[in-house]
Amino acid sequence: QSTWGNFRHFDRMKGLILVGGFGTRLRPLTFTKPKPIIELCNKPQLYHQIEALAAAGVDEVVLAIGYKAHVMDSFKAEFEKELGVKITCSMETEPMGTAGPLALAKDILSTSEDFFVLNSDVICEFPLADLYAFHKQHGKEGTVMVTQVANPSKYGVVVFEPNGQIDRFVEKPTEFISDKINSGIYCFNRKILDRIPLKPTSIEKEIFPQMAADKNLYAMVLAGFWMDIGQPKDFLTGTSMFLKHTARVKPQTLAQQQNYQNLDTTIVGNVLIHPTAKIGKGCVLGPDVVVGPSVVIDDGVRVSGSTLLEGCVIKKHSWISSSIVGWDTTIGKWCRVEGISVLGEDVQVKDELFLNATLVLPHKGISQSCYERDQIIM
Repeated sequence: QSTWGNFRHFDRMKGLILVGGFGTRLRPLTFTKPKPIIELCNKPQLYHQIEALAAAGVDEVVLAIGYKAHVMDSFKAEFEKELGVKITCSMETEPMGTAGPLALAKDILSTSEDFFVLNSDVICEFPLADLYAFHKQHGKEGTVMVTQVANPSKYGVVVFEPNGQIDRFVEKPTEFISDKINSGIYCFNRKILDRIPLKPTSIEKEIFPQMAADKNLYAMVLAGFWMDIGQPKDFLTGTSMFLKHTARVKPQTLAQQQNYQNLDTTIVGNVLIHPTAKIGKGCVLGPDVVVGPSVVIDDGVRVSGSTLLEGCVIKKHSWISSSIVGWDTTIGKWCRVEGISVLGEDVQVKDELFLNATLVLPHKGISQSCYERDQIIM
């Protein structure tokens, strides 16, 4: 239940999503689709974010794009129709950093007094109404949502006063000063646009420190889960977190054991199965499994901690663990795929093979096992 329930909808707010570049950390999947269009729990990552912005009363979302803009066009119309928001693509001719895109979209963003900015790699509960309410309450130029992490030394941390006023940012601290990091979710007053030049600029390194020095930047702690899902291990962790959240708020959308009883198939923990998928007999699915549209799982298959993307086929008695199987890929009988393997689109794996922490580029045929970790099949 929101503490700020009275602020559920706002007047004509705008939102900007930093879609960014090539998605190299999520290859080989990004050879086929831009990273924000890759499906997390059977919806494009971008869909989750635009859905949250629309629910918060945003009527126009700007996508700041640096790569494969034409691919976005086909999704744009679909998202606009389903979510009832206008979507505008702002194309970068050169990488503009994390602040430059705001300057590029100034004409749109400045039409609302305040606007949201989201990093496209982030998945969480998106409590944007709470963020907006806190932002209006302190009345300054910007609010950064921060999240608590167990190992802050890997990140840049945010140091702030009990009332939220940000004092400073410290990159990868060697001794403990804070366990709160920037979550990549912001609410800004349009005055921030006067600070940002129309050139490649970092919001974290160039804009935020001057705002903090002016006592114009506040932090709000994000409740619930958070993950940057820009690489395979974190994508699978984020999927697990999202499924756990779904089990709490929409349990009916997850696979129920009674629906698979007659197949002698066992559902373990949180499993999301698309209605068009076909599941064989005697399978064990879960925990933390997502089965995409038109996926075929033959008899006796075991899947755990993995995402099976649209149209893939897993043949009899294969085992898939902690891996991502790309679109229209076929895995033969009695195979074992594990260790955060990522198979690109339309990969064909022959029977009785073992893939351990293997990355396979799209349209490849695999006819021998990869026992050594971290091999890339090109």
